[in-house]
Amino acid sequence: MDETLKTIPDEIPSEGGNEAGAEPGAAPGAEAEAAAPVSTGPEKQWYIIHSYSGFENRVKESLLNRIEAFGLQELFGEVMIPTENVVEVRNGKKRVSTKKFFPGYVLVQMFMTDETQQVVLNTPKVTGFVSSEALRPEEMDRILGHMTRATEAPKPKYTFESGEKVKIIEGPFSSFQGVVDLVNQDRATLSVLVTIFGRSTPVELNFLQVEKL
Repeated sequence: MDETLKTIPDEIPSEGGNEAGAEPGAAPGAEAEAAAPVSTGPEKQWYIIHSYSGFENRVKESLLNRIEAFGLQELFGEVMIPTENVVEVRNGKKRVSTKKFFPGYVLVQMFMTDETQQVVLNTPKVTGFVSSEALRPEEMDRILGHMTRATEAPKPKYTFESGEKVKIIEGPFSSFQGVVDLVNQDRATLSVLVTIFGRSTPVELNFLQVEKL
């Protein structure tokens, strides 16, 4: 047997005893506590909670306050409201704003215990967990990836449907009015039928080049 292993005592000395090798006046167990490895345990996981629509920000603020009040900061991580940047045209000017792309839902990073679960469930305007199972890493990656892409390249706020009347506000056909014929949501483009020289002509445009009438 390794001689080093023989030096490890079979039992931890009782608190009332004087530990061998301890400095005079040192608190009992001080050396053992200092040498004990710190267990990090499993990582916090992401869960989805359902809230009243329109109260997501209030839920986030209330939950963070409750976490602090109960002293459970170590058991919780981030509280996130999934948002994306969208661009719209107002009075001929492009404006970027933020909107929630999961209205009524809030993401919480936490260790799931009876105590942390009750802290979340008893938060005002929270109706419950969407699932008792945590989000898989690839699911969370998709959400974060969507938020990143939406920040780097904001998408149009409005969508269009076939048959809607629109006004072209940008490009060579600016000020022309027409009717939406085809819509490509993935590319954020649409084909608008515009009357030119008495004939209905399709014009390919992106969502930011038109506005609804």
